[in-house]
Amino acid sequence: MESKEAKIIVENGTDVTLVTFEDENILEEPQIRRLERALLPIVRANEQKRLVLNFQNVQFMSSSFLGLLVKIHKRVVEMDGHLQLFNLDPKIHKVFEITQLVKIFDIVPPRQE
Repeated sequence: MESKEAKIIVENGTDVTLVTFEDENILEEPQIRRLERALLPIVRANEQKRLVLNFQNVQFMSSSFLGLLVKIHKRVVEMDGHLQLFNLDPKIHKVFEITQLVKIFDIVPPRQE
């Protein structure tokens, strides 16, 4: 039976909240709805702070999840906060480039090895 909770780790700092996605694939609608229910209260509690979404485990994600990220970004900006995306897989980063979402999101570039 599938878990009813979003698989995220939330770490709160003084002026930043770090959310790490634990799933490798974020594709299914029920999963995305669980993530939305988990993320929106974090955004509300994170007023005027930096919210960093860590994608270190994520290999694949659906266009529906992209839509959720746009919604999260809008809410963060409305609350005078700042959203950053961190540790994007190169394939996922390419999707952000193709969809022109790199112009909307603050994406932390990967470290050069």
